[in-house]
Amino acid sequence: MKNRFYNAFDTERMFEEKAGEDYRSAFQIDRDRILHTPAFRKLQSKTQVFWSGEYDFYRTRLTHSLEVAQIGRSICHYLNVTSDLLGEDYFIDGDLVEASCLSHDLGHPPFGHAGEKSLNALMAGHGGFEGNAQTLRLLTERIFSVSKRGMNPTRAFLDGVLKYKSLWSEMKAANEGKNPKNHFVYDEQTKYLDWVFDGRDFPLELSPGKPREAFKSIECQIMDWADDVAYSLNDLADSVRAGFLTIESIERWASLNDISSDEGSALGDLLRAIRKGKVEPMVGSRIGKYLKAVKLEEDINFMSAETNRYHYKLVIDDEVKRESGLFKKLAFEVVFRSAELNQLEYKGNHMLVRLWDALEEEYLAGAGAGYKLLPDDVEAEIRSTEDESSKRRLLCDYLASLTDSAAGRLYQRLFVPGSGSIGDLV
Repeated sequence: MKNRFYNAFDTERMFEEKAGEDYRSAFQIDRDRILHTPAFRKLQSKTQVFWSGEYDFYRTRLTHSLEVAQIGRSICHYLNVTSDLLGEDYFIDGDLVEASCLSHDLGHPPFGHAGEKSLNALMAGHGGFEGNAQTLRLLTERIFSVSKRGMNPTRAFLDGVLKYKSLWSEMKAANEGKNPKNHFVYDEQTKYLDWVFDGRDFPLELSPGKPREAFKSIECQIMDWADDVAYSLNDLADSVRAGFLTIESIERWASLNDISSDEGSALGDLLRAIRKGKVEPMVGSRIGKYLKAVKLEEDINFMSAETNRYHYKLVIDDEVKRESGLFKKLAFEVVFRSAELNQLEYKGNHMLVRLWDALEEEYLAGAGAGYKLLPDDVEAEIRSTEDESSKRRLLCDYLASLTDSAAGRLYQRLFVPGSGSIGDLV
């Protein structure tokens, strides 16, 4: 049965492909291409909250992405079953939502948000670095990079990962000349925004409330909420198991912020689950509650006549949104700001900066001693590129592609006496 929700505009790819028989839909092909890329596999050794590899039960970027995909697909199924606006031959595609969720963190560098912050500072004079912008770069240019065409995504899929649509230079101008910290795409990615919207002028202003960032396709809205659900609940469970969120630390934080932790409150439920040793069941129950706290509303905008993906808004129950925000605030202030995690972030930043300095000297500054420090294909591409900003972007690509462990091994080989072997995998 044909799904009337999507049309040729949605399934069009950036480059024409040879016609051939395939039992899969266009969106299933998008999903499958992501699953079989090295960039996706590398997420298994990239930090989510705690450094990957420390213990065998902490979430990594990979397990987080899989959980977001499951939640996103469940939200999609719930809406298709319950919404009067959808039907048997008119529904949101679960494969498309899953592909968007699996890809949402594809561009994140080693060492979590600390690594993202470090690379953004190192690229400050050349367009910055942002994990979501890097995801867009991977999908359009770097995955399957022999062809230099990325994975040739469909328009709907590429739009599904476009959480942010403001350019680095726009954000900088709006911020009185200060380099933006995050939530931008690279200036050279304007062409992909143009392609997603088929050349239409973007009528939404940038600041102060960044309404442009609120303008997302329905699949992107689902992905974004699924990410929030996973972040606010599953990361919370890891923090409890790691010993960062305890009864004492939660009660202390609640008291300092004048937030109720009484029985029946959100924090009260968490404290009760910790006392009974049932945090995982509590989290599982909350996930079910959060994914069902949604409904669709019709919307009219400059894209809604072209595609149904912009004809609907995802409306989330206010109480659930507040509770999710509360859990995220708890994790951020008690866990992410802890000395233990900040010390590791400091170390990750130190390693990335030293690696950058060494590679910059050898490949960009013209002051190197002729050492071969990069893999053959990476070195060849950088040396054959003449534009300085493009060279730096390629070097940034390489460092961003490293896993936590690969970055650590490279640092040890270059800077720690007695470390490294001629037979090491590099």
